[in-house]
Amino acid sequence: MAENTAEPKAPKAPDFDFQAHEQPIFQAWKEHGFFQRGDGFGEHADDTYTIVIPPPNITGMLHMGHALNDTIQDACIRRARMQGYRTRWVLGTDHAGIATQTKVDKKLASEGISRLEIGREAFVEACYDWYKEYGATIVRQIEGMGCSCDYAHEHFTMEPAYVHAVREVFTRWYKEGLIYRGKRIVNWCPSCTTAIADDEAEYVPEKGHLWYMRYPLVEPEDGLDYIVVATTRPETMLGDTGVAVNPKDERFSHLVGKKVKLPLVDREIPIFADWHVDTEFGTGFVKVTPSHDPNDWAMGEKAGLPRINIFDETAHVVEGFGKFSGMDRDEAREAVVAAFDELGLLDHIEEHDHSVMTCYRCHTKLEPWESEQWFVAVDRLKEAAAKAVEDGSIQFHPARWKQVYLDWLANLKDWCISRQLWWGHRIPMFYCDECGWEDASVEEVDVCPVCGAPVRQDSDVLDTWFSSQLWPFATMGWAEEGMEAPEIRSAYPTQVLSTARDIMGLWVARMVMASEYCTGQIPFKDVIIHPTVMAADGKPMSKSRGNGVDPLQLMKNYGADGMRFGLLMQVTGAQDMRFNENKLVSSRNFANKIRNAARFVLMNLDGYTPGAPMAATDADSWIFARLGKLIEAVDAGFDAYEFSEVTRALNDFFWNEFCDWYIEFSKSRLAEGADPEDRLQCQRNLLFVLDRALRLLHPIMPFVTEEIYQQLPERETEYLIVAPWPKAEETAALGSDKAERAISLVVDVVSAVRSARSRYGISPRQELAAVVKAPAGDVELLQQQVPFISSLAKTSSLTVAADAAKPAESSTAVASGLEIYTCLSGLVDFDAERARIKKELDKVSADAAKFEKKLSNPGFLAKAAEEIIQKDRAKLAELQDTRSRLAASLEELG
Repeated sequence: MAENTAEPKAPKAPDFDFQAHEQPIFQAWKEHGFFQRGDGFGEHADDTYTIVIPPPNITGMLHMGHALNDTIQDACIRRARMQGYRTRWVLGTDHAGIATQTKVDKKLASEGISRLEIGREAFVEACYDWYKEYGATIVRQIEGMGCSCDYAHEHFTMEPAYVHAVREVFTRWYKEGLIYRGKRIVNWCPSCTTAIADDEAEYVPEKGHLWYMRYPLVEPEDGLDYIVVATTRPETMLGDTGVAVNPKDERFSHLVGKKVKLPLVDREIPIFADWHVDTEFGTGFVKVTPSHDPNDWAMGEKAGLPRINIFDETAHVVEGFGKFSGMDRDEAREAVVAAFDELGLLDHIEEHDHSVMTCYRCHTKLEPWESEQWFVAVDRLKEAAAKAVEDGSIQFHPARWKQVYLDWLANLKDWCISRQLWWGHRIPMFYCDECGWEDASVEEVDVCPVCGAPVRQDSDVLDTWFSSQLWPFATMGWAEEGMEAPEIRSAYPTQVLSTARDIMGLWVARMVMASEYCTGQIPFKDVIIHPTVMAADGKPMSKSRGNGVDPLQLMKNYGADGMRFGLLMQVTGAQDMRFNENKLVSSRNFANKIRNAARFVLMNLDGYTPGAPMAATDADSWIFARLGKLIEAVDAGFDAYEFSEVTRALNDFFWNEFCDWYIEFSKSRLAEGADPEDRLQCQRNLLFVLDRALRLLHPIMPFVTEEIYQQLPERETEYLIVAPWPKAEETAALGSDKAERAISLVVDVVSAVRSARSRYGISPRQELAAVVKAPAGDVELLQQQVPFISSLAKTSSLTVAADAAKPAESSTAVASGLEIYTCLSGLVDFDAERARIKKELDKVSADAAKFEKKLSNPGFLAKAAEEIIQKDRAKLAELQDTRSRLAASLEELG
């Protein structure tokens, strides 16, 4: 479909109830325990293959990012299961601290209840109630996709064992000096009243101003009474403790060491030199507010400036600033500017566009704010995490994300891990106010071990990513038994992690750091960074834009198989993926093609008895050879995580080679009166190819393949989900290169004749003469196939020769080194056909010229919306393709 909205204009309601067919199959898999780690078989019988799901938030609903990522993971785990590995896809959900607290706050507010009124304990209980009510929603939706997670052992980042793991890591790191407490500038959300990590802040463009403000000198210098500073935040001048200039700025070097009297608060502050100052910004003088800007903090530390925090936790001016106290930051800005103006100290104002940081949850502007927080000293963790990627122990797919990961690590600063929330892992620090004892503890501490007085626990909770970083090993028994846990010993590290690029630093890098420290091992071997699913217009999907797509609705319209296959068709190495619903239409049609092909095979099994596949004809050898190459292609695609290549290979083989050709080749062999022995061998071969194709399709299209597998007259295993994965060399050995080449030539010749018949509107019943010019090595192969080709292409005569000449009034097709001429003399009015094509070519050329002119106009490109430009480019490409084909047809007619 061309457009995608919040309620996509889907085709009419399907007459096929996908869920009615899918749900019983899913329940059967689940009841048989296939999703849990069981016995392996074959060469991988003793090997494990594990994936941990990126735990979705308990506030979440299935969205397109989940749908794509879960499809990728399920395809990988299903293939590994069929390869004989002892598989397990670890399932669980994340407590999502600030997101859940926000949701529960809103829910309580709608009931007239305030979190502050009911207190912490009751609020945490309300969060657990939320988890019980809504936490399973997304898990049920994941089930609906057919995902083969281990539902019997679902995890939650607030379950007791996980809490123990979090406290264990915090305590270890604290005692080894990796965790410390200190006052720093943090990104503070005045609405959520908590610190926000740098990586969680969102940058939003803002049309603002640059205020030029006069600061009087305490003692005039060379006739100069004041200096002018430029700032985007005049309200923070209340906390200024210095003014900085660049040491190389000769204009003001004589003022370094002098003082200015800060207006409104009468505070004398020094002018000093610092390399942070950009001489091109504003006037070259920069006001320094150490408690409200990270750069100012650094300059203030170096210069020994005092720090004055002018805001409280809700970004209101604190007491001690006269009429400004109690104002929020926006009110304070207006009041400060007005006061400067009244004093004649407002020099001038300029327009100034810049970006501001906002909270990723509530979108409030963040405040750089000095507060006491807990930090992880990351320098001791970064080296091992970088080395694991540099030496190839962990590999990224696509490979370009390796450098992005390494750059992120290189620039990583100490991590603020404390959050001023109630919902989450409470920091396991305990304090005695009586004697001053304090320490971290995995277990609860009620009384001081020094003086016996009651103790209190830290009121902050840990950043959600602190607990999430432990996910790969904390879900495998590490908290209870450490590295001796059975799952850890047999199945760690895991194999594949699939995730989105936006949490590569927030989560992926931190999992590597935590795992290297806690287990001495990497957490996974391969990291797939899947593309971000964008709307058809190229913009992020959102309710406000009305361009979102609901995967639950897509599954109703196309089935889980149709959605899964259609999504993976669109996965390339690109960073973003424009969602194309037409691909899902194609995938649903493909699923129908699979059903119809299976129906044909199953309806033609009269007299069938089991037996081995065997090449009784060249067509049999050809399909076995092609199937062997398909297995190779699918294996290569999976091993490289190139999922669009896998879907393309599967679609091409099943639709074209199996359905359009091999089944057609088989019809005469299955017909009444056919040789009984050949008929039986044809049945066996058809079933074999169908069975192997179903196995290859199963990881991506699990439902339709299992449904058909259950109808086969003989099955190697009770369920397809555990059927052995095909081996390319064993299948290819059933065919031959010579037969593959011969039938490939047959397909090319028949296709060329049929194409000419269709292009010129000639009746399918009309026999045509054809001539084939072939390389010497192919002439004999083709001559042996002349009767076969004639029956398929309906030719009256077929000449094959290495020196064949093109007959007069014939069409030409080139394929696989062949030149195929279809004789049209007496069947086509060439003059009329030339005139018709010429007229159509002129029209298409004129239309293409209009679009070419339009798209070469800089004015149009500068003003038009991006979606309009893309639409016009697509139309031009279509016209250019049509023009090329018409020109080729005209040339063919001479």
